[in-house]
Order: sequence, then structure tokens, then C-alpha cells
Amino acid sequence: MARITGIGGLFFRARDPKALSDWYDRHLLKRADPFNWQQDAGPTVFAPFNADSTYFAADRQYMLNLRVEGLDDLIAELSAAGIAVETRAEWDGDYGKFARIHDPEGNPIELWQPPPA
Repeated sequence: MARITGIGGLFFRARDPKALSDWYDRHLLKRADPFNWQQDAGPTVFAPFNADSTYFAADRQYMLNLRVEGLDDLIAELSAAGIAVETRAEWDGDYGKFARIHDPEGNPIELWQPPPA
């Protein structure tokens, strides 16, 4: 029986693809290969939201969620680089810890540290 084994890629438009790719590499992915990123095993949520959801900005069709280890350290790194990081106590709980940033083109990125196993 055929089955999907994971997300093979995320593709989206950008005004300056090279600069945006460099930003993601410098601040988040830290890839050695500019086209591939080997992720650790773990959960991936695939969840369409209602069109009128307020979970992320109404003018955006998607929000990238990245699983993180060491969220507090990453928040410190991003803040030191001048990237605004939003956290809210109500976001944290049974599902782990969360923070939000935006890339240089305004795309929302949710940083998620799952709870300990």
C-alpha cells in the first residue's frame, strides 16, 4: 500500500529568493547544502485552519512551524541579531513552548519546542 513518508519540501514565492534563502540559513536552518536540510525524526503537524482563523495573520495563507531544540537559546540568538521575537505565556502548555518571528518578507514562522518525552 502506498503512503506518504514525510514532507519533501516547502516551496513559496519570494521577491528576492537568494537573500531570503540566505536569511533562513543564517538564522534558522544553518544548512551546509543550500538546497537540502536533514531534519531530526519527530512529529510534523499538517493542519489546515479555518479561513477566518486568528492564529496567524489573515493576509497570509500559511505559517511555517519549525521544531526547535533549545528554544530559549534560539530566541536569544535571534534577538541579538535584531529579529523581533514574540512569546506569550498562553501559547506554552501541554504541547510545548512556542515563539513567533517573521522573515524579511513578512512570512510568519512559529518556533516550537515540543514537551520532553
